[in-house]
Amino acid sequence: MSKKQTAGRDRLGELAPTFAAFNDDVLFGQVWSREEELSPRDRSLITISALMSAGNFEQLPAHLKLGQENGLTQAEIVEVITHLAFYCGWPKAWSAFGLVQEIFGKKE
Repeated sequence: MSKKQTAGRDRLGELAPTFAAFNDDVLFGQVWSREEELSPRDRSLITISALMSAGNFEQLPAHLKLGQENGLTQAEIVEVITHLAFYCGWPKAWSAFGLVQEIFGKKE
């Protein structure tokens, strides 16, 4: 990832400064920057899948946008959600599709 992540400090810096630092510096600074091991696109695909699987829909919109920035298409995300519906649950897929429509619009 080329841009410096500041969401942790922006949102939680005063309340939970250590957590914010881990978010910005370790998760997004060190883990996401390991591009030789996994591309940002692949990390986005994995993260979107993990968030949907766990039902963490509050974080999903930000990662759908990041996935789009990292080169994922709407069609690819739709295919991942369709595939995961059979492993993670139909209701989770329905919820995820609603967020995809908000982020990408009804059609690509």
